[in-house]
Amino acid sequence: MGDTLPPWAQSLALATALVAAGTVLGADAAFAGTDATFNTALTKFTNFLQGSGGKIITVLSLAGGIVGLASGRFSLGQVAIPVGVGVGAGTGIPIVTSTVTATI
Repeated sequence: MGDTLPPWAQSLALATALVAAGTVLGADAAFAGTDATFNTALTKFTNFLQGSGGKIITVLSLAGGIVGLASGRFSLGQVAIPVGVGVGAGTGIPIVTSTVTATI
């Protein structure tokens, strides 16, 4: 019986040791409220969803409901989903953004 590990176990042990060393040696404090790395992307995406992007998504959802109605199958979801998408795009973004900002 050899006392060496198989190659996959050696690789796993090495990777685990490297992650542990990186965690111990390279750990810095993370402050979520002070980082502004993605503020520009967040602002653009939020503005897109509240503006033309939200309108496009709502219209596409409504078009899908109309196609479903035209195919002869009616359900309340075909009316409620576009309304929910429109309300979510219009008022959901500010609610989520304010909740996340208040939490952080």
